[in-house]
Amino acid sequence: MDRLRIYGGKPLEGEVNISGAKNAALPELCATLLSAEPLLLHNRPHLNDVRTMETLLSQMGVVIEHSNGSVTLRAQEIDWPLAPYELVKTMRASILALGPLLARCGEARVSMPGGCAIGLRPIDQHIKGLTAMGAEINLEHGYISAKARKLKGAHFTFDMPSVTGTENLMMAATLAEGVTVLERAAREPEIVDLALCLTAMGAKIRGAGTSRVEIEGVAALHGAEHRVMPDRIESGTFLVAAAATHGHVVLRDADPSLLKTVLDLLRQIGVTVDAGNDTIALRGNGHFQSFHITTAPYPGFPTDMQAQMMALATCADGVSTLTETIFESRMMHVQELKRLGADIKVEGNTAHVNGVKQLSGANVMATDLRASASLVIAGLMADGETVIDRIYHLDRGYEAIEKKLSKLGARIERISA
Repeated sequence: MDRLRIYGGKPLEGEVNISGAKNAALPELCATLLSAEPLLLHNRPHLNDVRTMETLLSQMGVVIEHSNGSVTLRAQEIDWPLAPYELVKTMRASILALGPLLARCGEARVSMPGGCAIGLRPIDQHIKGLTAMGAEINLEHGYISAKARKLKGAHFTFDMPSVTGTENLMMAATLAEGVTVLERAAREPEIVDLALCLTAMGAKIRGAGTSRVEIEGVAALHGAEHRVMPDRIESGTFLVAAAATHGHVVLRDADPSLLKTVLDLLRQIGVTVDAGNDTIALRGNGHFQSFHITTAPYPGFPTDMQAQMMALATCADGVSTLTETIFESRMMHVQELKRLGADIKVEGNTAHVNGVKQLSGANVMATDLRASASLVIAGLMADGETVIDRIYHLDRGYEAIEKKLSKLGARIERISA
């Protein structure tokens, strides 16, 4: 099992290219199931989750070809509309195959992802929405079994905004009979990017990126070509790492419009941020002020940046507070940051972080994807050696992060246990 070894205390300097967004690529890979014609995706990120999704699609009969950072997918025939537990257990986004399979094949059998109980909101919203569109769904032996001779347009209101729920129902509705209206839909940029991809395939979608999305079903979708949007969370992670180390970095192939809340906060705490059309430059000023954030659905502060900002807060001037409102168990990085010398107290879903002068290197363990990123940032800040275990989490969402950081001058290496 691989680990990362980091020798901290060195400012990040230089330029880094931002990869395609994992959370846009995954639903767009599933969109290929909606058409018998090829889908060409550019800017495909090289991530474990993407490789797992492609393996899942291949198992269903999708023919996949890679070339120079792009991928062509051909779902001319779907042999096996099944997403088995062996693959789904490693990646919750596999639930995104449910809607397209049901719309195209009239049936689907998808393992409940990540061992989630059905009462959890990311899953039950998918099922409620597809049921409203006429699907018959049974939960048996850990699988979601769905059938529908022909999905029908429906007016569905989410109990709460769900990103993957919005994406799944939006894809299913493209081939449904009639018009589907999704109320209280999630508004994340990745949903807009998926809508652009589906529209290029011939779908009729209005309102993506707002809380009301309208989809007019069509008889069939055709082949298309689409470029995956830049990863806004990878962008934010590198910016926070640069601020934390008092460095100066320039992000290339980025999209500043996707990161307004993060950029505004970084400016607020005292670092210099300049945004171009597809570049973001950050220059640290030697110190940064404490801050207060509350995570919220887009366009609020992203929950996927909470852990990275907590790492930054550990050495800020004063006391910062970070309140998590999206996920119940997204503070597991706190104990590991404390091993590095952070002063953090958690009350309910709020962390109070009293900035210290210096973190010190230690052995720590990653518990999830964004927690991994927070530990990398903390290791870059810390005095001495930090070793991060269980970095397979990191590889799910960051493309060759140690290589990109090394190019910026970080003393970081991947080691095998």
